[in-house]
Amino acid sequence: MGVRRLRAAAGALRRACRAWTPLLGRRLLGASPMAGNAEQPAPGVAGQEQERKARCGRRGAARVWEDTEPQTKKPKSCEAGEPRGKPPKRKIVLLMAYSGKGYHGMQRNVGSSQFKTIEDDLVSALVQAGCIPESHGENMKKMSFQRCARTDKGVSAAGQVVSLKVRLIDDILAKINSHLPSHIRILGLKRVTGGFNSKKKCDSRTYLYMLPTFAFAHRDRDVQDETYRLSPETLQQVNQLLARYKGTHNFHNFTSQKWPWEPSAQRYILDMFCEAPFERDTMEFAVIKVTGQSFMTHQIRKMVGLVVAIVKGYASEDVLERSWGEAKVDVPKAPGLGLVLERVHFERYNRRYGNDGLHEPLDWVQEEAEVTAFKEQHIYPTIINTERQERSMAQWLSTLPMHDFGATAQAAAGPGAKVPSPQEGDGHSD
Repeated sequence: MGVRRLRAAAGALRRACRAWTPLLGRRLLGASPMAGNAEQPAPGVAGQEQERKARCGRRGAARVWEDTEPQTKKPKSCEAGEPRGKPPKRKIVLLMAYSGKGYHGMQRNVGSSQFKTIEDDLVSALVQAGCIPESHGENMKKMSFQRCARTDKGVSAAGQVVSLKVRLIDDILAKINSHLPSHIRILGLKRVTGGFNSKKKCDSRTYLYMLPTFAFAHRDRDVQDETYRLSPETLQQVNQLLARYKGTHNFHNFTSQKWPWEPSAQRYILDMFCEAPFERDTMEFAVIKVTGQSFMTHQIRKMVGLVVAIVKGYASEDVLERSWGEAKVDVPKAPGLGLVLERVHFERYNRRYGNDGLHEPLDWVQEEAEVTAFKEQHIYPTIINTERQERSMAQWLSTLPMHDFGATAQAAAGPGAKVPSPQEGDGHSD
């Protein structure tokens, strides 16, 4: 009887517990989990159990999603100093033209207000126009700023290109130019790839050097003879000398603090020539154009200076060849007033991205008329008027007799050897 009562009590207990945990009831009572002995829950109870598991699963999944969600980056518009709701930043290039007179070059010297640069005025205009936050003006790396060429003190540009990230606001060019002086203009804007760097992507650069043609007059004439006119024969001689620069040469003598064995002293010149002369305000001028992959500090001014010294009769033509050797050669440096960055070239970038349907080629064909107008209005008049007022070319020409162009030739020939002067046979001497 005791066994029958115990089994009856166990059955009653099992039926009472089946609604909330059938499995636990079976385990507590020693029921076998085998398929033949397992009892199936009632259909209504099974539905309730599935619904409970589904609810728990959803709650559990939600908790897992909340716990494992990565911290998202704050949008860039929430950076310090930037109000919300501003347009997103995009990588662009700006086509710049400027007259360099009165400026200590293009590159900005952050923290120094003693020497004013072109970039000082540009960054100030970008901030005032709302293209960049004020904090980025103090740290130009934040806007990924890069200039294509670093022009020196007093050097102008008609086709400088800078790359940076800005907010693409409405009427952006007009707003930037409204905060710039008239001798600095933004003439064009184009979208570029996110990793674009104007300096690294530039294949070559073209400079022009504008000078009065009396610079090529023979040294027997007055250093500033404004009545002088360049003859076709002298122009041909000038172009023959300039053409010898083409190709790869060692230009360590055309800059400072550069050793002849340094790889960076090797520079490749694509072309160099002098255009036909023209008159401005009763004075004749000529323009020398040079295109190269890159140039060192003062390199172009020294290239022009040496050719002028040869044409005037102060140096012999062999000095040009010797200047590319390892020996030190005294190469005169022409004034910086007439030097202008004419154009920068992006052939490889244009071939890859110029026709991809997303980006424009960086050729600035549509802006050509504005570039020409800026040169005629601001750059050429500044060069002409400054030359008349300060006589920079005439003063520099008067220093050419002080240069010793035969010093290295004498050292190479040995003591006591006779080195012919460039005017031997003409009745002149050094």
